[in-house]
Amino acid sequence: MALNLRLRIIERLQTLHGEPQTARELAEWLFASFPQECAAKKAASGARLQSDADLLQQLVAEIGSQRPHWQAKHPQLKTHESRPRRYYWTELDAAAEVAAAEGVADPQAECTPVNEAVGEHALYPVLADYLRSEELGVWAMRINERRSSNRQGSGGNEWLHPDLVGLEDLTAGWLPAVRECAGLLGEPRARLWSFEVKLLLNRSNARKSFFQAVSNSSWAHLGYLVAERVEGDGALKELRMLSAAHGIGLIQLDRLNPSESQVLIPARERPNIDWEMCHRLAAENPDFMEFLGRVRRFHQTGEVLPSEWR
Repeated sequence: MALNLRLRIIERLQTLHGEPQTARELAEWLFASFPQECAAKKAASGARLQSDADLLQQLVAEIGSQRPHWQAKHPQLKTHESRPRRYYWTELDAAAEVAAAEGVADPQAECTPVNEAVGEHALYPVLADYLRSEELGVWAMRINERRSSNRQGSGGNEWLHPDLVGLEDLTAGWLPAVRECAGLLGEPRARLWSFEVKLLLNRSNARKSFFQAVSNSSWAHLGYLVAERVEGDGALKELRMLSAAHGIGLIQLDRLNPSESQVLIPARERPNIDWEMCHRLAAENPDFMEFLGRVRRFHQTGEVLPSEWR
């Protein structure tokens, strides 16, 4: 009996109720669940597939190559855009997926800031842990939008405040004398980062979320859009094109293992801080004022005080 790859993969993903699978995980399930069909496929290949490992690799390749045709027939078959690509099945459209991720019952209903923040709050400490890693060395701080003055009225600050801000010590590990000389000569000793966090990015919200990050990060050296999940064909391609034009980067966050998070699109550094925008942010939100205080103390002492950033 021939192995109907499309049918078996779709049946498998339907039974998983949205749990994502890599092509290799799907291939290994096929190999374990349909031994006779897999053996027949191997035998029919002649000498091309000489081992079970060869067969598994062939299944992985066929799943990847046939995916676009399957998705054309079955819009419910979707993928995460990170690597390795993950496949899943859902009856929800892109907008409904975002609403479900954010805990909004009706995707057409207007989302309140409280509803939007419920799930995202769990990502903030994860992002802070990842940023503090040796790879990036950024000390992060939360900017709580609920502490803003709201002088602009309801929703007036939605595209003003980043979710997190950060300081990168460019002199970390330097000898004190070298650090002091750099300060006296006016050399940059820190970079300031800005982060806009989302639970899920797909074609329904990628552009809006990206330009929210553009607006919220216009003051910083580096601005990033951060998401736990990037899903659906075309979302990552769209974000790459937007990043090439506007310089905002993209970080995919691994909630369970922060060290496995990755920068999918590096941000383009701006040479100068927009201090006029910093003034407005500080006037609207005391958290941002405190952030500037920490930046000032860093430049005064030449060192980051870890107790301030916990």
